[in-house]
Amino acid sequence: MRRSGLIIGTVFAAMTLSPSVFALDGITVEGGDSSESTNVWRVGVQFDFGRTLWQSDGGGAVLTGFWDAGYTHWSGLDAETISLTPVFTLNFPGNSAVTPFIEGGIGPAVFTETNLADRRDLGSKFQFEDRIGAGLRFASGAELGVRWYHYSNAGIKQPNSGINKSAVYFRYPL
Repeated sequence: MRRSGLIIGTVFAAMTLSPSVFALDGITVEGGDSSESTNVWRVGVQFDFGRTLWQSDGGGAVLTGFWDAGYTHWSGLDAETISLTPVFTLNFPGNSAVTPFIEGGIGPAVFTETNLADRRDLGSKFQFEDRIGAGLRFASGAELGVRWYHYSNAGIKQPNSGINKSAVYFRYPL
């Protein structure tokens, strides 16, 4: 467990601290619950795509996106996860200082354990992280929102029990 934590910490530090062609655009902190009734804590960093992917004719809907690299601690399940997910965001800008949005993404995730505290067997350490969410972006660029995640190995290896989590998050822009 310690060795896995050290490896995950090293990879996460390398991703966030090394010079990169990507500019770090935000830091997210979130907390929530898993489908196993345990607490889940996550910290992530975001790298914006840097361009608008689509915009409606009147500008009432704008599609953007970002890469999200995250570290999740599953309290009570003796596991951690690292993930890298492209997230697409549909923004609904208006004339106010608050912009509502919805988001979704699918990316790879690696768990430190496959058998989570003898409660759920994921089948493999490699999983896919599926997410949907909604939130509000303020004039400062900060965000407050909710997310729902599903982790599954897509039947690559049996069993494919999967696990879910829901969370509230805050994103601080950089």
